[in-house]
Amino acid sequence: MKHLNRLLVAAILFLGIGVANAQDENNPWAIEVGANAVDVYPTGTSEEGRVPASIRGDIFDEYFNANDHWNILPSVSRLAISRYIGSGFVFTAAGSINRIDKLGDVAVDDLSYYGADGEIKYSFKKALGSSWFDPSIGVGGGYTWVDDIGFGTANALAGVKFWFNDYLALNLQSTYKRSFEDTYGITHFQHSAGIVFQFGGKDTDGDGIYDKDDECPETPGLAEFNGCPDTDGDGIEDRNDACPNTPGLAEFNGCPDTDGDGIADPQDECPTVAGLAALNGCPDADGDGIADKDDACPNEAGPKANNGCPYQDRDGDGVLDKDDQCPDVAGTVANKGCPEVSVEIIKQLNDYSKTILFDLGKSTIRKESYAVLQNIADIMKEYPNARFEIEGHTDSQGSDALNQKLSNDRAASVKDYLTTIGMDGNRLTSVGYGESRPIATNATKAGRQQNRRVEISLKK
Repeated sequence: MKHLNRLLVAAILFLGIGVANAQDENNPWAIEVGANAVDVYPTGTSEEGRVPASIRGDIFDEYFNANDHWNILPSVSRLAISRYIGSGFVFTAAGSINRIDKLGDVAVDDLSYYGADGEIKYSFKKALGSSWFDPSIGVGGGYTWVDDIGFGTANALAGVKFWFNDYLALNLQSTYKRSFEDTYGITHFQHSAGIVFQFGGKDTDGDGIYDKDDECPETPGLAEFNGCPDTDGDGIEDRNDACPNTPGLAEFNGCPDTDGDGIADPQDECPTVAGLAALNGCPDADGDGIADKDDACPNEAGPKANNGCPYQDRDGDGVLDKDDQCPDVAGTVANKGCPEVSVEIIKQLNDYSKTILFDLGKSTIRKESYAVLQNIADIMKEYPNARFEIEGHTDSQGSDALNQKLSNDRAASVKDYLTTIGMDGNRLTSVGYGESRPIATNATKAGRQQNRRVEISLKK
């Protein structure tokens, strides 16, 4: 039996350590401080143990006879610590002391009493749906010393807690302790009453707020926000902060208004410059309804059609710049603000073109004509809205087909050269007329020389 006692103590110790380290951390611990009473009378009339059967009654006989049978030490005589295991189960480790001065109805000299017990109890509180009434039943084991003689016990218990709030309760409990020792053990009841203080719990994010009270249990936060964070420290918790990483104002759901124009930065297209709500927070210095960032003339009022600039006529030709295809060159209204090519200009162009020289019988332009062609290009560029046609002509010598091809090639050669020195090719066309349009007689050498020419005309 001695070996059984040692085994029981070791088992209780192992159970206490194992349970305490393997439970649901989201449930609290509890400490109980109270008093206990020991009664050997209502335990049955068998001859087992140190207490004679003659001074014991039947099981539960005179169970509540506190005056005659209960041994009570008038002081704090029981301490217990409990841990909620889960699913309604609680583990408790308890220690108690007492003085035995009566065994049943028989007075005895004061005997010392020490008890160390482990208990597993099932609470009906959740099953009953109650917030304050908490009955329980349980089993356990322990070791008891009476007058320095120790013995192991198997325990059965029933109790009830009355919760005043989430942390404080009154616990009433009665435990039947059946001795393992048939010769010197003492089977008895131990009753207890104590105040329970509940504490502890799981704090997943380590912010000092238990998960059961933490609305953001996986993110460190502040007590003022029930455990939720305020990353930017603006007094608005992240859950309600539209800009959680940038300090802002409550009126803008936690977003800043850097330029103070009453428009939150995320909606402000110009967040660093005070502006107008109608322009999404951007300024309009000239008040023309066009944001400065989109206004080509931010300090001069002008219509949107003119990019915010006032209408102008830089060349003074009576055509506003917005409609003027040649805003820097004076022209005519009929020609959309561009200058018109006069008869005198065409004559000047032809005076130059008649001096263009080609290799004999070919379309290759001779180098001495390059300067003339540059003069022609310069004049054409002064009329950017005009289109010109280059005409090739020959004398009557040779076949018609040969003269037609030669005139085509020479006109095209002039057109191509003008494009190489800066003329827009889309403004030029070329055509050959062969010998069909003479301007002098082909009967004389002088007449034939006049007929071999390049002319320039205005293409309508």
